[in-house]
Amino acid sequence: MGKEDAMEAQGSGSSYRPFERSEEEDDEGAASLGGEEQLQEHDTTQDRVDYEQLLGDENLSAMDRQYAAPTNIPRRIHIVGTGSIGKLVAHSLRGLPDPPPVTLLFHRPQLLDAWEKGNKQITIHDDGFDVPRGGFDVELAPNERMQHGVLLQDGTPDVYDVADENLRPHEAIKLLEEEQKQAAAQQMPEPAESDEQKNRLPANALRYSEYHSRETIHNLIVTTKAAYTVPALARLKPRILPTSTICFLQNGMGTIDELNQKLFPDPKDRPNYAQGIITHGANVPPERAEQDPFYAVHAGHGTIALGLLPRDDIPRGTDIDPTTASRSQTWKWSQSSRHLLRTITRSPVLCAVGFTPTELLQQQLEKLAVNSVLNPLTALLDARNGSLLYNFALTRTTRLLLAETSQIIRNLPELRGVPNVNTRFSPERLETLVVSVANKTKDNVSSMLADVRAGRETEIEYINGYIVRRGEEQGIKAVVNYGIMQTVIGKARMVSKETRGDVPENEEGVQLLHVIALKTMGRCVDSDDTADPI
Repeated sequence: MGKEDAMEAQGSGSSYRPFERSEEEDDEGAASLGGEEQLQEHDTTQDRVDYEQLLGDENLSAMDRQYAAPTNIPRRIHIVGTGSIGKLVAHSLRGLPDPPPVTLLFHRPQLLDAWEKGNKQITIHDDGFDVPRGGFDVELAPNERMQHGVLLQDGTPDVYDVADENLRPHEAIKLLEEEQKQAAAQQMPEPAESDEQKNRLPANALRYSEYHSRETIHNLIVTTKAAYTVPALARLKPRILPTSTICFLQNGMGTIDELNQKLFPDPKDRPNYAQGIITHGANVPPERAEQDPFYAVHAGHGTIALGLLPRDDIPRGTDIDPTTASRSQTWKWSQSSRHLLRTITRSPVLCAVGFTPTELLQQQLEKLAVNSVLNPLTALLDARNGSLLYNFALTRTTRLLLAETSQIIRNLPELRGVPNVNTRFSPERLETLVVSVANKTKDNVSSMLADVRAGRETEIEYINGYIVRRGEEQGIKAVVNYGIMQTVIGKARMVSKETRGDVPENEEGVQLLHVIALKTMGRCVDSDDTADPI
């Protein structure tokens, strides 16, 4: 189809999509090619040369260049994180005309069991109606875990089981890492297992083996909590290529920096990164969570602000003049990045819009400033967002937090030379944003409060913690943000111990702890000692 045919098809209301392949073409490609062979076929040198020549044609306008159709793009989209937002995104993508194949990546066998026993659909409740939608593929991530910055393979003992009085955890992890390296160096090809040997394997191992895959991941959407991003992607690292694209739809900031430090230290091995700011409201009613873990309520319609981060590995703080940048640097995107972002933006439910990296960064910082107040204060007070309004004592705390945040943001090197930064991130305007969001969501329970109540790890280190880290880079000590962050971490750990049963709730348990403490200090008492508890 030529350029004139494409424009004619668009004008006549035809379903011409220059970046999409039909389901028949996708099925034929998947059947004829597999894994790495399919990737090599899709990414042949000739295809890349033809596409670059097409984009390099000076006679093409910006519109023609944007809608230029590269060939043989892998359409499949993998999604990590099956929380409320993950289910909403997956459900919306499968509702598109000519939808792309969507694969849900489960991290726990229990989720896979629930999927198999259920109707294999995701149901979204919207405007009073339940909308079920199927057609998803599922995979089970390998059983690997990250401890003390080291990825432990399946079968490796836990670091805390190895550690003892003479061997501390950080020393034990070094031993386990060395053992893994020696085992990998000495590993020999194993002979093929006979049917008799396979029958001796646990039933679960055989049943789950078909859900493990080594297929290359070209398009990945991450909707997990920020704290779980590195452990989740560590399991998928062998399947991610430099040509792949990862889109993060999360709260907080600093995830990509941590990812580059721990998983992709070499810039040449890093995939393409895209970030999104999502304002949709979605939740899972507690009464439905156990019955159907693939059910969610689309409580509030919002938008997604999307932006692709530049691949140029430029140190933080370097000034870039877009007027002097080469033409190829301004519009040359990865094919997977173009496909993933355009697929998300054509979903009417998600209502996604693209922005430049600088504008997206400013919107992220605005949301970060709002979350740095609402999330930790509601978590500490165990109250809804509206409780922060019309309370002058809390207003003082809010202003102390925003005074630090404003100073740090306005001095960020990434925003140097950007007009109107001082006004946009002034303490007064940030306070106006906080009050506005608190008023609009006055009946909502913040995600951090929900995590604290459930005894889960919070995202405080990627919200207030990010502000503290960026302040330290500038020589600014954000003591208020640091104090709030440590208090939230402490409360979350306290609730976590209570939910696990580590802290006794009755009088007998407290008395027992009192006896143990006295014996530890050298005093011998009877169990019916009536001394005041410590």
